[in-house]
Amino acid sequence: MDLAALEIFRAVVEAGGVTRAAERLHRVQSNVTTRIRQLEQSLGVELFVRDGRRMVLTPSGQTLFDYACRILTLTEEARHAVLPARPHGRLRIASMESTAASRLPRVLAAYHQAWPEVQLELVTLATRQAFDALARFEVDCAFVAEPLADPALRAVPVFEEELVVITREHHRPVRGAADLEVPTLLAFEPGCNYRARLETWYGSGPAPTPRVLQLSSYHAIVACVAAGIGAAIVPRSVLGLYRDLPAIQQHSLGAAGRVRTLLAWQPSMASAALHALVEALPELTPAPPGSAGPELAAA
Repeated sequence: MDLAALEIFRAVVEAGGVTRAAERLHRVQSNVTTRIRQLEQSLGVELFVRDGRRMVLTPSGQTLFDYACRILTLTEEARHAVLPARPHGRLRIASMESTAASRLPRVLAAYHQAWPEVQLELVTLATRQAFDALARFEVDCAFVAEPLADPALRAVPVFEEELVVITREHHRPVRGAADLEVPTLLAFEPGCNYRARLETWYGSGPAPTPRVLQLSSYHAIVACVAAGIGAAIVPRSVLGLYRDLPAIQQHSLGAAGRVRTLLAWQPSMASAALHALVEALPELTPAPPGSAGPELAAA
């Protein structure tokens, strides 16, 4: 007696006969009849009384039917308990502009191919705004720059970025803010982690208070820097996306320019779709052109 035999037996009882059971199970009628005969022989009892086309359960058949239903139900419960639910539904993702441009296209394309039943939604937000969106449960997870704003959040490091100062071409070497020829910074809105790092870097020296020109895209920032309007901090991976990079100069920040990108989420918002993303990220994140090096595996 095996599970397949019990499934066939239950189908015959519930369908009221071999013909309908065979249709339900997508089996030929002779196969269903043979399996019922084999089940009766293995148990040494008759399970049905055949009355023409009718099949009526014997007392032994009724007893086995009760057990078969319980066994098959428990088997299905065990299968679901051991195997995680298949990712499905909606996965709302927030991301920094730079990560969305340089890191996520390949990741999300591969994820969608692996789990087409998941509806992906992506919104670009500065890090502080992304943390706020997590707190309001407006997104399920967010790619943000370290440090983690709320210790109650779960997070794994997924990328390592190298931030560089960019200036117009032929600018003198930049070792500190005092070396900038124009005291204007180009950056995203307040709440952007990279803007905060740029302002901290600038404020660490004796340079005068800078003017901050707020822009909403890296294309605009790079173009304005190339025009000599000011300086900016940009991930090197973003610059690596350009086929024809505008005439700018890149200045290393050394260790101060290293920053990790985290994938963060509220523990209560965890789902099979999110877990699939977390588990797949180490395999779905090849380094794009101009990146700082290999990504950090999820912890």
